[in-house]
Amino acid sequence: MTMPHPDAQSLQLLVTRTMPFGKYQGRVIADLPGNYLNWFARKGFPPGELGRLLALMHELDHNGLSELLKPLRNG
Repeated sequence: MTMPHPDAQSLQLLVTRTMPFGKYQGRVIADLPGNYLNWFARKGFPPGELGRLLALMHELDHNGLSELLKPLRNG
């Protein structure tokens, strides 16, 4: 999967949008564990915006860039 360059809105959504289903339902996407993101990368990301955000978070996590989201978090 080719990742487009993330925009500011997508990065903000990673720290505000929550996982709507599954084991980590209700958890902010930026807080999902790497092994869960890796599972999606192997099995396939869901369609639409959620899949795009999960793929983006996987890329950030995989490349050790999750800390870039810190300034975007509330509080």
